[in-house]
Amino acid sequence: MAMQHLNKSQQQELVLVNPEFQDLHIVQEENSHLRLFLICIPSPNRPLAPSPNRPLAYDITVEQNGVGCSTEIYALAYGRQQDAVRIHTHVFHNACEGTSRQVLQFVLNDEAQGDFYGELKIMPHAQRVDALQTNRNLLLSDDALMRTRPQLEIYADDVKANHGATTGQLDESALFYMQQRGIGYHQARQMLIAAFMKQVLAPMSDESQKEFLFDAIDRIVH
Repeated sequence: MAMQHLNKSQQQELVLVNPEFQDLHIVQEENSHLRLFLICIPSPNRPLAPSPNRPLAYDITVEQNGVGCSTEIYALAYGRQQDAVRIHTHVFHNACEGTSRQVLQFVLNDEAQGDFYGELKIMPHAQRVDALQTNRNLLLSDDALMRTRPQLEIYADDVKANHGATTGQLDESALFYMQQRGIGYHQARQMLIAAFMKQVLAPMSDESQKEFLFDAIDRIVH
């Protein structure tokens, strides 16, 4: 397990692309700000997991132990052939006035499988917390499979907490609209898939790294 600690008022942005670790545990102190990106995409040198019996699996745990912490978790996974990707997140609000945002998106083609489990827990003394968890998934094949299991445990009464999960295919009306404007079907499809993937990375502050990942996404969808 990889451990990290954010001290009082510390700000950190972590960008993890196909990392070697499987478990990451981060503890935040008062007024610290964490922005974490986890990107699981195939590359010429690093294919994803070969089968559902041996998934590429990540567990991310964040504990807010100080007042006024901010946590942002963005995760993107692209699977094809028989890739299997599992991402589990655990966010614990243990102090007042914290915020958390989780946005996780999977794109699955062929017979790929995805698994998301999101645990969000707000403890009784963690009042005035604002928490959001969103899982959006795009299936490009009838044989692709996605499992999503958001779990909220709220023990405080003065909080805002929302979660949502959607799984579907490409918007046919959007494809039709683009074709009506002279964009071929396959190009329109590629553009929509790339846009879906890139929106997860939009909050990234390192513009050069963001552009590098955007280029990688364009190569994947083409």
